[in-house]
Amino acid sequence: MSIPSSASAAVLQPSEPIPAEAVSVEGPNFEKNLSLQDFIASYERIGFQANSLGRAIEIVNKMRTWRLSDDPVAEDESEDLKSPEARSQVKCNVFLGYTSNLISSGLREVILHLVKHKHVSALVTTAGGIEEDFIKCLGKTYLADFNLDGADLRRKGMNRIGNLIVPNDNYCKFEDWLTPILDAMLVEQKETGEVWSPSSFIRRLGKEINNEESVYYWAYKNDIPVFCPALTDGSIGDMIYFHSFRNPGLIIDIVRDIRDLNEHSRKSRKAGMIILGGGVCKHQIANAMLIRNGADYSVYINTGQEFDGSDSGARPDEAISWGKIRAGSESVKVFADATLAFPLLVAATFARDMEQK
Repeated sequence: MSIPSSASAAVLQPSEPIPAEAVSVEGPNFEKNLSLQDFIASYERIGFQANSLGRAIEIVNKMRTWRLSDDPVAEDESEDLKSPEARSQVKCNVFLGYTSNLISSGLREVILHLVKHKHVSALVTTAGGIEEDFIKCLGKTYLADFNLDGADLRRKGMNRIGNLIVPNDNYCKFEDWLTPILDAMLVEQKETGEVWSPSSFIRRLGKEINNEESVYYWAYKNDIPVFCPALTDGSIGDMIYFHSFRNPGLIIDIVRDIRDLNEHSRKSRKAGMIILGGGVCKHQIANAMLIRNGADYSVYINTGQEFDGSDSGARPDEAISWGKIRAGSESVKVFADATLAFPLLVAATFARDMEQK
């Protein structure tokens, strides 16, 4: 009996020719003595989110190596940027955003490396992303478990962040450290008549902590602005709240910072954004990119989904529709926990500079 022709045609549908530039799937070959860089490079051909991570590495390497000298001189170019030497000094401005839990995690040290070695030109985070850095200079954060009982932890004065634990004593130490600084800042405000902005507030704390283990110490040392639109949404807000009763009058102006961030974006000859997580840090950077008609390079790393319409879960294509990422520019979203993906990305990009030293 012959095979039914309809069934044969359905199952044995012929393929069109494969394009010459098509890349075949292939994983790492552990029969070889792979270096770290060889291993990470293999992600490009594994598929799924490994592919996306490989693409993110490619885009970040373009961010870090671009120079204005790569582009032709425009007719209306300013005289001081016409020489090859001057143009070779103009880099892509990298805007790094991250949620507070990542500073609580060991990604703090990865972010510190980027700031210490001036690989980024601006930071955007939330209140916890500021305070947890300083709190870690005053007391340790510990590995724990996602399944610890909340009521029991509360009785013991232990605060859980995922599978991390922060003793509440650390926040008491933070209050003891921060309160006299707030007093001094209020005195200076009254003497000079100049109010603080979130970024100048953070810069001052980076100076005061005077500790090389702090991300914001290095931001202060290297004059890298740190923007925190939701500065009061955390322990810093608690301390400012208490201070407003004990010694009222401190003013923090968010308008100055939105101008500074947007102008930093607008004046960038090339702009790239690397955003870990979602929420305020993600949208604040993306919205600043709108001022210049979109970012030139964009990398998102988060686990958010877009089915609920949240910006946190939105893919780059949504930002293109708003003008926050330039149409035709290079962008990718890696659907992954940043604590897994970001150290690999940095090892394959910015950290390569350490190999040359």
